[in-house]
Amino acid sequence: MSSMEARMSIRKTSVEINDDLLRAVKRVLATKTVKETIEKAFLEILRAQARREEVEALSRMSGMDLADPEIMAGAWRA
Repeated sequence: MSSMEARMSIRKTSVEINDDLLRAVKRVLATKTVKETIEKAFLEILRAQARREEVEALSRMSGMDLADPEIMAGAWRA
């Protein structure tokens, strides 16, 4: 269990799920139970969002020293 999972509260709910879609997602995620599939899918969505945010930050050079020539000069090895 990841630290993110350990901090989350658990909620019991009832939802209608398309069986074909569930089977397809289970195959992709290599999961066995509905609960495991849903939790893993949620985590994948959060990871994808984090990657999008990181790519956006990199494309803007936001909060990074990569745009600072003085710092980058020290990054190169002879």
